[in-house]
Amino acid sequence: MTNQTIERSNRKLWLAAIKPPMYSVAIMPIWVGTAVAVFEQHSIDWWIFATFVSGAIFILAWENISNDVFDSETGIDRNKHHSLVNLTGNKYLIFWLGNLCLALGILEIMLICWWQQDLTVMGLILACCALGYMYQGPPFHLGYQGLGEILCFLAFGPIALSAAYYSQTQSWSLTNLAISIIVGLTTTLILFCSHFHQVQDDLAAGKRSPIVRLGTQTGAQLLWWFCGSIFTPIAILVIWGIFPLWTLLSFLSLPAAFKLCRHVGTHHDQPEMVKNCKFIAVELHFWSGLLLGIGFWVSGG
Repeated sequence: MTNQTIERSNRKLWLAAIKPPMYSVAIMPIWVGTAVAVFEQHSIDWWIFATFVSGAIFILAWENISNDVFDSETGIDRNKHHSLVNLTGNKYLIFWLGNLCLALGILEIMLICWWQQDLTVMGLILACCALGYMYQGPPFHLGYQGLGEILCFLAFGPIALSAAYYSQTQSWSLTNLAISIIVGLTTTLILFCSHFHQVQDDLAAGKRSPIVRLGTQTGAQLLWWFCGSIFTPIAILVIWGIFPLWTLLSFLSLPAAFKLCRHVGTHHDQPEMVKNCKFIAVELHFWSGLLLGIGFWVSGG
């Protein structure tokens, strides 16, 4: 193997470890919650929005990094070559890098609270951080009990969107709560799909993920219902006049949903073929969230 091939392989491993596409998971709740605020209040504080997005990215980086650290301790990542701990061979360096990201993210949220003279957003974000820690962190390890999807839904759905909306309005919204359920579901779908290719590693580590419990075939069939639960409520809420008509733009992300369901349905029991399905789920999450936000923004602008 040439040096150039080795460097290219290492570059791919580092990109897989950093997971750039996954950071849309941090951005979309802030984007959609802010868009609902624009729809209802017809105004936006750009400094708060930009600061919140930056802080959310740092906090998600902490969660991803700390998960690598905690997984290295349980042994579940022994075959995961793109784990940051495995790449560096220095668990403590990665642990403190994660803590630095958390500190930077919390500082930015504190800045928003200082501007508003209100600690509500901080309380909501700390709740998100607590759920993120309980997912993999000791002594909880709730992800190993198959509860990760519930924690993910709450953190990246109702709680995160409530924080984003409140950061702009210092108030609450039933419309925002409704849309937060949809964003929470699309985010949870990413985590759900991440289990298909690692059933054997999960079993060996005692991790009872939903796919371990259900089996890959049942999990693949469930995806169709999962995607239906994302788009059907949008149509119903538009018909009821709760969501603006422009939010139907989100249906332009339907091809990603079909692509995901067909791909997993075909390859659910083939780890090498199905391992990229979480990135198709990220694609669905990104486009549906972006288009939902545009729909609210255009309707309120």
